[in-house]
Amino acid sequence: MAEEVDVVVIGMGPGGEHVAGRLAEAGLRVVGVEAELVGGECPYWGCVPSKMMIRAGGLLAEARRIPGMAGAARVEPDWSPVASRIRDEATDDWNDQVAADRFRDKGGRLARGRGRLTGPRTVTVDGPGGGVFEAARGVVLATGTKPQIPPVPGLDAVPYWTNRDAIAATEPPGSLLVLGGGSIGVELAQVYGRFGTRVTVVEAMGSLVPADEPEAAALLTEVLAAEGITIRTDARATAARHDGDAFVLVLESGEELTADRLLVATGRRADLRDLGLETAGLDPAARWVRTDGRMRAADGLWAAGDVTGHGAFTHVAMYEAEIVAREILGEPGPGADYRALPRVTFTDPEIGAVGLTEGQARDRGLRVRTGLAQVPSSARGWIHKAGNQGVIKLVEDVDRGILVGATTAGPAGGEMLYGLAVAVQAEVPVETLRHMIYAYPTFHRGVEDALRDLVKGG
Repeated sequence: MAEEVDVVVIGMGPGGEHVAGRLAEAGLRVVGVEAELVGGECPYWGCVPSKMMIRAGGLLAEARRIPGMAGAARVEPDWSPVASRIRDEATDDWNDQVAADRFRDKGGRLARGRGRLTGPRTVTVDGPGGGVFEAARGVVLATGTKPQIPPVPGLDAVPYWTNRDAIAATEPPGSLLVLGGGSIGVELAQVYGRFGTRVTVVEAMGSLVPADEPEAAALLTEVLAAEGITIRTDARATAARHDGDAFVLVLESGEELTADRLLVATGRRADLRDLGLETAGLDPAARWVRTDGRMRAADGLWAAGDVTGHGAFTHVAMYEAEIVAREILGEPGPGADYRALPRVTFTDPEIGAVGLTEGQARDRGLRVRTGLAQVPSSARGWIHKAGNQGVIKLVEDVDRGILVGATTAGPAGGEMLYGLAVAVQAEVPVETLRHMIYAYPTFHRGVEDALRDLVKGG
C-alpha cells in the first residue's frame, strides 16, 4: 500500500531542498528523496568548494603582483590548506548530516534512495529509505544533471577526473589535461595552474567559454596564456588512452598531448531515463523536462533546477523552486522570467554576463547596437594596474531603446553585473542609464564609458 503524503520532491539539491523545506515549514507532509547527499552538487563538488579553491588561487596571483606595486614577495603554493578547508568547512568530509537535520527540523521526511514515478502522483523509492508514496498535491522533479562525457574513443576505458575528483584532490598533479573550455574547465584550469600544475585546455569550439561574448573569451585566453596555461581551441580529441601513469589525448591534427591527469569538463546533462516520466505522458528520452511559466510539467508534476534546461546554475534552481513552492501553496507571485538570467565564470578576470549576447540577440532578429569599454582605460582600472584586465560590453535592442544583454569581465566582474542585471530585467531605457550618476572611481563607472560608446555606434 502506498503511504499518502502531500508532496514528494525527487532530488534534494539546492532547488529540491529549497522547495521541500518551504513546503514542510508551511505544514505540508513532505518527503524529500535523495540518493546521494542532501544539498546536491553545489555545496559538495561545485559552487562552494570550487570558489574556495579559486579564492586560494587568487591570493597567490595577488601576491605575485606585489613587485612593482608594493615591494617584494616570495610565493610558495601549498595545496594542503585548500584541501583541508574543503573537507572541514565546505563538505564536512562529504557528510550531509547537517543538511539532512536541517530539513527534518523543518518537519520534512528524508527518504534515502532513488525515486521514480510509478503512476499519477505516485513515487517509488528504491533504497534504505524506500517505499511507495502517493502525493496528494503532487511531485516535484529536481534531479539535477551529471557530467556529460563525450564519445571520444578510449575515454571510457581511462580513469579520468570529473569536477568531483578535481575538487576532492588532496594534492595538485604535476600536469593536467582539461578537456572542455567552458566555465568549469577554465575555472579549475586556472586554479591548478596557479598552484604549479602544468595545464593544457582542449576545447572543440573556436574559443574558450563559447557561450560568452567573444571579447570576454579573447581576454580570458590571453590572461590564461600569460599565466603559462596552454590553450588548444578548435581542437577535437579523437582518442584517449592511459599509458601507465600518463594520460594521452590525440587530436584531429595528429598531435598527442600528455599529462599526469585528465579532467573531463565538457558540460552537464540531465538523465531522465529512469524517472518514470512516461507515466506522466512525458518523453524519458528528452534532453530536459519541459515546463510552463509556473514550472508545471504535467498535471500534479513540477520541475525545478538543472533538469529543466533553463541554466545549470544554483540561482536558477532556487528561483524556480520558489515558483514551485508558491504554486503548490497557492501564494501569489509572477511566473518564470529568464530575460535577465545572470551567469558568472569565476576566473580572473571574472566574467559576469546577463541576458543575451550580441550573437544571440541578432539570431532573434533584433536590431542591435553594442557598446564596449576597456577596464584598464577607466580611472579605477588604471589605479588598479596589476591584474586590471577587463572589458564591459552592452547589447541594446535599438527599436526599444533598452539593454537586452551585458557582459562585465574584469576584477569583481560578477559583482559589477548587478546594476546591469536590474537594467535588463526592468527594461530601463538606455537614455535613463546614460544620465545616471556613476560613483568615481569605481569599476562600475566603466559602464558609463560603454554607454558612451554605445551611443557613438548608433
